[in-house]
Amino acid sequence: MQPLIDNARTFGQRPEEFAGLAKGQSPEALFITCADSRVVPALITGARPGELFELRTAGNIVPPYASERPTSEAATIEYAVEVLGVQHIVVCGHSHCGAVGAVVRGDDLDAVPAVRDWLAHAADEPKCSDPADPTVAEAVQHHVLTQLLRLRSYPFIEQRLQAGQLSLRGWYYEVHTGAVREHRSATDTFEAL
Repeated sequence: MQPLIDNARTFGQRPEEFAGLAKGQSPEALFITCADSRVVPALITGARPGELFELRTAGNIVPPYASERPTSEAATIEYAVEVLGVQHIVVCGHSHCGAVGAVVRGDDLDAVPAVRDWLAHAADEPKCSDPADPTVAEAVQHHVLTQLLRLRSYPFIEQRLQAGQLSLRGWYYEVHTGAVREHRSATDTFEAL
């Protein structure tokens, strides 16, 4: 923890670099990804403060739209689209995902009931021909596409998509190589950016 504290102490010693951030934010994209500590959106994209609006959830799960029972995730998505006017939403899954792996393998999650219930209510079972694959690449990629479909169920997102004001992108990040792939609808495959 000490290196993190040391960096936090020196981080604010360059106020001139951050003064402009007080005027507000205008990120171009909402980046939805897993809370996994190996996935660092600003590092992956090279984004500077104010350039990327982030939503991190266990398993990069987008909950189904339910206006009568709003979630923190739905509120974050709505704010990004309706208030900040992001032009792109990226759902980024990653290799070696513990959440997707647990679903694919049917792990007993009774010891972590909040995780178990989150995964059960929020995730359709991802397709996976080899549950023993530690990267769970196939399952994660399928899961990313499921989350993109979920986003389309949010009325304000569908309206923006129809108006050509928003794009949805599915990414797959390999934690063991640093490679990023994007889903291409023409070939229905994840290909290098």
